[in-house]
Amino acid sequence: VQLQASGGGLVQAGGSLRLSCAASGRPFSTYRAAWFRCAPGKEREFVCTVSWSGYSTLYADSVKGRFTVSRDNAKNTMFLQMNSLKPEDTAVYYCAAAAQGLGAVNTAFRYNYWGQGTLVTVSS
Repeated sequence: VQLQASGGGLVQAGGSLRLSCAASGRPFSTYRAAWFRCAPGKEREFVCTVSWSGYSTLYADSVKGRFTVSRDNAKNTMFLQMNSLKPEDTAVYYCAAAAQGLGAVNTAFRYNYWGQGTLVTVSS
């Protein structure tokens, strides 16, 4: 499956952005999906994940209560609604998909497919 993230941009602290991850090539509904991010000078960080059905989600503590992940399998798309953004949310955001069950769902090891990333910049 091929993934393409979009929706990044520049926003002021306290603002909102909605990221999208469009999947192609194979039915997206068969994959667990996730968002990771990589801030300047930092390692890649887990943000959130959603099960293939969309019913089960998991969030990093740093975004819990501010970010919401969802998916529309009919449109082969995953979304990340980001509210109350903070400067520390500034990063390149990557979407990922897992075709297998090895590894914890909040680790990059679990995910076989990655999008190219979209930059989110939050100004103070």
